[in-house]
Amino acid sequence: MRIQHCLTCEAAVFYPRSYCPKCLSSELAWRPVSGRATLASYVINRRPLPMFGLDVQVIALVTLEEGVRMMTNIVDVEPDPAALTLGTALELDYEERGDQVLPVFRPATTSKES
Repeated sequence: MRIQHCLTCEAAVFYPRSYCPKCLSSELAWRPVSGRATLASYVINRRPLPMFGLDVQVIALVTLEEGVRMMTNIVDVEPDPAALTLGTALELDYEERGDQVLPVFRPATTSKES
């Protein structure tokens, strides 16, 4: 996954725009993200989405390591508030939904080397 970065002030920019919201520069470039994030907020949606094979989904607001927030889904976790702690470390993955591939996040594995 890539997000925009300002070439003038080095700020990460998300959602995509034609100028930097910090310094108003139009000098923006796309750079890969680290793939690491933390859980900022969530809601458990129990309304089924049968076209994607989803009965329950965790819709979340995550803070990317780069400092910006985005809305996404949390996967591979029980849709229960006891299993969803704010500040949990997450890692990027991708999931097919129909003819699209969407970025999703899952709890980070602890076996990765630093």
